[in-house]
Amino acid sequence: MASLKRSLLAVAAAGTLIAGTLIGTGAALAAGTGPCDIYAAGGTPCVAAHSTTRALYGSYNGPLYQVRRSSDNTTRDIGVLAAGGVVNAATQDSFCAGTTCLITIIYDQTGRNNRLTQAPPGGFSGPAAGGYDNLANATSAPITVGGHKAYGVFVSPGTGYRNNNTNGVATGDAAEGMYAIFDGTHYNGGCCFDYGNAERNSRDNGNGTMEAIYFGNIKVWGYGTGNGPWVMADLENGLFSGVNQHYNANDPTVTHRFLTAIIKGQPNHWAIRAGNAQSGGLSTYYNGVRPNVAGYNPMKKEGAIILGIGGDNSVGAAGTFYEGVMTSGYPSDATENSVQANITAAGYSTASTGGGPTLTAGSRISLRATTACCTTRYISHSGSTVSTQVVSSSSAAALKSGSTWTVRAGLANSSCYSFEARDATGSYLRHQNYQLNLQPNDGSSLFAQDATFCTQNGLSGQGISFASVNYPDRYIRHYNNSVYIANSTGTNAFDSATSWTNDVSWVSASPWTP
Repeated sequence: MASLKRSLLAVAAAGTLIAGTLIGTGAALAAGTGPCDIYAAGGTPCVAAHSTTRALYGSYNGPLYQVRRSSDNTTRDIGVLAAGGVVNAATQDSFCAGTTCLITIIYDQTGRNNRLTQAPPGGFSGPAAGGYDNLANATSAPITVGGHKAYGVFVSPGTGYRNNNTNGVATGDAAEGMYAIFDGTHYNGGCCFDYGNAERNSRDNGNGTMEAIYFGNIKVWGYGTGNGPWVMADLENGLFSGVNQHYNANDPTVTHRFLTAIIKGQPNHWAIRAGNAQSGGLSTYYNGVRPNVAGYNPMKKEGAIILGIGGDNSVGAAGTFYEGVMTSGYPSDATENSVQANITAAGYSTASTGGGPTLTAGSRISLRATTACCTTRYISHSGSTVSTQVVSSSSAAALKSGSTWTVRAGLANSSCYSFEARDATGSYLRHQNYQLNLQPNDGSSLFAQDATFCTQNGLSGQGISFASVNYPDRYIRHYNNSVYIANSTGTNAFDSATSWTNDVSWVSASPWTP
């Protein structure tokens, strides 16, 4: 999407299984059959296979992704527990202990080197240095697969991955298929949370130069029934839910916690399919000719791969990605049904992962500093101003109340947390220009992002550290009694490396007011 995107951003299991054993939920999901084995048997082999959660071939035993830690900028590849199995998340947890890690590479399991890395600037620039997009925090989307801990790719607005120099991905009007597993509860109306085929120059090159899966609830282009979100196709300069430019009554709102989303296309024919990645089969939401708008028949696909962004690097979207592939050729419904059976057998779940420290939603806490100078100081507010204040049993009732917070499930990520003021219902800790203040929830996606923080063990070795969900390398820190989100390598005074690990480590104390 291009010209219209600019204005928007300015404003705001059936089928026959192939021979072999489906991956089950055993101790390490031992080698068997993966989705790409099924596609190959169906005559439509994978040309790209990306996942941070498991191997997508029964024999794959290489790295799934790479992380980089902020403490020393070193990297580590994260592999699988066994060939064809789930991710060895313990490698990441050990490597990233006491610091922040970002996902720098999502490897391609096909051997074609169609890996995804930090997206460069294009029609739009990202918020990172040089106009690049942000990288995802490696711990913001914890789940389990087959009973084993794993992490997804949590995309906040401004986060994006891309490969503009691919090998074997469909171009022109050539046939292809693709699926992705998303978090069906994490989305927004920004442009555009995509996975799939895009332009090689990161710019809008006209109608039909993309073919990617879109997930979200924007209604400017195509849309379906209900309020969304919908699975649609981003074909450039249009999100399509069917043959018409706008509404398709057969494209329903879908909110499965784990969602299988499918787009496939061939000359003058394409389809949308989707289903629950935890159980059941696939439904077909559209199967027919190309859209009845000029420029989409024949298609002019260019063969780059994107994740979390639009073809021209539109960076307003939100979503979570777990795995996905792209194929050469148009997969049959039967092949996709077998892939769906493999996905549901993998055992995606939100069961406890033993990740960062757990807080109890609905409980009340006070957050006490751990730095030696300041162990009597708590995060407190007076009106909208947030600071640390000395609080004791003899403090005034208003100060005690202003230093007490109600824990809520994260407004932007339910695996993380938001903090509502005890004495100001509906108002939350929120960062703006890196400084924390208290504001009433305006219901916007930006507010939800700014008010959500993910826990990990305290970087000093004690307590809890809270990473900003949309600035994942920044943590809640006290500095000169004010409170910021800070990065020890940043350029602001409050980013000072002096006592940083202590300043970003907090004790979850008993609330000053019940």
